[in-house]
Amino acid sequence: MKRLPTLFEAISSIVVMGLVVLVGFGILHYPIQPLLIIAAVYASFIAFRVGLSWEDLQDGITKRLATAMPAIYIIFSVGILIGTWMFSGTVPALIYYGLELINPTYFLVTAFIITAVTSVATGTAWGSVGTAGIALIAIASEMNIPTGMVAGVVIAGGVFGDKMSPLSDTTNLAALVTKVNIFKHIQHMMWTTIPASIIGLIVWFIAGLQFSSENIENKRMNILLNNIGEAFNLNFWVWLPVIVIVAGISIGKPTVPMMLLSSLVAMFVGVINNGFEIVDAFNVTMNGFDIGMTSLSSNEVSNSMLDLVKRGGIMSMTEIVVTIFCGYAFAGIVEASGSLKVILTTISSKVSKDSHLILVTIAGSLILVFAAGVASVVIIMIGVLLMDMYNERKLDRVNLSRTLEDCGTMVLPFIPWGTSGIYYRDLLHVSLGDFFWWAVPCYLCVFFAAFYGITGIGIKKIKA
Repeated sequence: MKRLPTLFEAISSIVVMGLVVLVGFGILHYPIQPLLIIAAVYASFIAFRVGLSWEDLQDGITKRLATAMPAIYIIFSVGILIGTWMFSGTVPALIYYGLELINPTYFLVTAFIITAVTSVATGTAWGSVGTAGIALIAIASEMNIPTGMVAGVVIAGGVFGDKMSPLSDTTNLAALVTKVNIFKHIQHMMWTTIPASIIGLIVWFIAGLQFSSENIENKRMNILLNNIGEAFNLNFWVWLPVIVIVAGISIGKPTVPMMLLSSLVAMFVGVINNGFEIVDAFNVTMNGFDIGMTSLSSNEVSNSMLDLVKRGGIMSMTEIVVTIFCGYAFAGIVEASGSLKVILTTISSKVSKDSHLILVTIAGSLILVFAAGVASVVIIMIGVLLMDMYNERKLDRVNLSRTLEDCGTMVLPFIPWGTSGIYYRDLLHVSLGDFFWWAVPCYLCVFFAAFYGITGIGIKKIKA
C-alpha cells in the first residue's frame, strides 16, 4: 500500500544525491552520469519503501523527461546553430571584429553587456552563450584573460537577459503560473536583478584593470586574424543569420523554429558567400564545422584557429542530453515517491509572517531546483503551492513570481546535474569551480531576495 515518505526519507534522497555528486564529481572527478544513476537507485529504494512499483517509477521518469523535451529541442537546435554560424562565418566575424575593437581592460564589462543584450533580444540564455559567448571566450583566450572568468561573465549576461526578456520561456511561465502581467513581473524583478548586476559590473571592472594591450600576444593574434580572413569572406552577408533570428524572435516567433531558419540561412551564406561545398553545409549540422571545409589545411593555420572553428553540430550535444536523461531519472523518481511534496509541505507549514513566506519561497525554490535541476519545475510546483498563501497575506503575487526566478532561473548554472549546468560546462569547457565566483548576479539575486523578504523593502502589498 502506497504511503507518503517520512520527512527523513524524503530529505535523505536529496542528501544522498548531493553527497554522491559532491564527492564523486566535485572531488574525485568521476563522470557525472553514473553518479546520477547511483542517486536514482537510492531514490528508487525510498520509492519502493513507500509502496511504489517499478511501473510507477517508469511513469514518473517518463513524465519528468517529457518536461525536458523543449530544452532538448533547444539544445540540438543550438548545436546546429553553432555549426552553421561557423560555416557562414558569423561567429568568426564576431571574433575578428571583437579582437580589433574590444579593449582588454573593459573586456569583462563589455562581455556581460553583449551577452545580456543578445539574450534579451532572443529570449534564450543558451543561444546567446552558445554564439556570442563562444566568440567572446575565443577573444579572451587571445587576450590571455582566464576562460573561467569570462565564462562566469557571459553566463551571468545570458541568464540576466533570459530573465528580463518578455520572449523568455521561464519569464512567461512565472508570470502565467502566478497570474501576473508579464511586464509587471519583469519590472518587479528589477529590484533584485539591477543591483546584483551593478555589483557584478563593478567587480568585473576592477578585475579587468589587470588586463591591458600588453597582455596580448600580437603575433599570435595577427596570425589568427589572418587565418579568419583567409578562410571566410567577411562582409554584410555573414550577419544575415543574426538578423533573421533577432527579427523573427522579436516579432514573437518561437525560438526553435527561428534557430533552425537562421541555421538554414547560414548554410546558404556559407555556400554562396564563402564558396564552401553544399555537402559540408549538411555535414556541419550533424558533426560541426571543420577547417578542412575551407581552402586551408590544418597545417596552414594556428592552433587557435583549429580550436576556434571545430565546434557545433548535433553530435556535440549528445553528452549533454545523456546527462539530462540521467538527472531526470533521479528527479522523476523523487517526485513520484512524494518526497518533494513532503519537503515543501513541511516547509510551508512554518509560515506565520510575511518574511517567513518569502524565506519559505526561497528555501523551497532552492531545494527543488537542486533536486530537479530545471526552473520550470520550481516555478510550477512552488508557484501553485504558495500562491494562495500570498493572497491570504495580502502580498502581491509579483513578489512570488520574482522570487521564483531569483532562486530558480538565476541559480541554474550552478547545478552540475541540471540542464543549464551541464550545457554550460560542456559547451564552454569549464567547471563550476572555474566560473562560480565570476557569475556574480546569479548568486547575488538570492541574497537580495532574502534581504528584501526580511526587511520588507521592495515587497509589494495588495492595496485594500
